Order: sequence, then structure tokens, then C-alpha cells
Amino acid sequence: MIKPVLKMGDPCLLQPARRVDQFGTPELEALLQDMQDTMAALNGAGLAAPQIGVSLQVVIFGVEHSPRYPDAESVPFTVLINPVLTPLTEQMEEDWEGCLSIPGMRGLVPRYTRLRYQGVDAAGASIDRTVTGFHARVVQHECDHLNGILYPMRINDLRKFGYTDTLFPGQTIADD
Repeated sequence: MIKPVLKMGDPCLLQPARRVDQFGTPELEALLQDMQDTMAALNGAGLAAPQIGVSLQVVIFGVEHSPRYPDAESVPFTVLINPVLTPLTEQMEEDWEGCLSIPGMRGLVPRYTRLRYQGVDAAGASIDRTVTGFHARVVQHECDHLNGILYPMRINDLRKFGYTDTLFPGQTIADD
């Protein structure tokens, strides 16, 4: 079921999420289906459970082709629960990000260029991946939601944060 996405300013988005302790439950399956339906309906690259009002450490992400990120490389669809991120370099790169919880806006956000993420999938099986590029950016963005962090909190220069149609006039970038 498509759920409403909470918007910046909602206190639920600023709270650390709780770990998931039980797997294979009807409640977890329903949450994951709601998240997938919502992300697909909004052409998102990812979605965190807190964005739909559920304070659990659950993120989903995946991109084959997104009108919101037309130049991004593909990222395999992933369900990641109780994630742990480990930067594998100190090198960071700034790039433009948007968020379903901050519609119509973009910001230039620094992210680690290479990282390892670990966690479990919906069945509780281990996930352990090393990623770079857009994949690394998406994972960091979604996992920030689990710690009550929205991307504007990471922006170094607020002159590089604004409305998409003002920052990129004349460009067709799908609305968040």
C-alpha cells in the first residue's frame, strides 16, 4: 500500500530508529511491501522506514532508471535492515541530492566515495557489500534517516541548497 511520506519538520524524522529483532513476521513483510509500493509510486531511489512513520532500522533502495536521477548508474534493489556503514576512504565527493521528505528541493551534499555496508535482508540473512559512486551515496542517504539526519544537515554551503526549479532552470528533473 502506498503510504504518505513524512516531510521535513516532522519530529519522527529526527529520531534514531530502533533495531529490528524479529524477521519473517507478517508485520515486517507488510512494512517492506508498503515501502516498495511507496518508493515505486514516487520514483524514489530509496526509502527509509522512518519516512513513512515507522521507527525501525529498515531501508530499501535500488535504481535501474530514475527520472529523478537520470544520469545515475544502476543500483541493485536491496532490503537492508540494521545497517552498519564503514567508510573505506576519507575521500568525500559533493553531489546533488534530493529527498522524498523534502520535495522540490536539492542540495550539494558531501558523501564518502567508497564504503562497506553490512546488515541483514528481510529473512535475516547477512549482507556485506563494498560499494562506490551513486550506490554508496544512496546507502549513506537512506541510512542517515535511521539516525534522524536529513541531507540538509550535511550540506557545507547553504548557498548550494534550494528549489530544484530555481537551481536548475529549464532542466527537466522529476519532482521529489
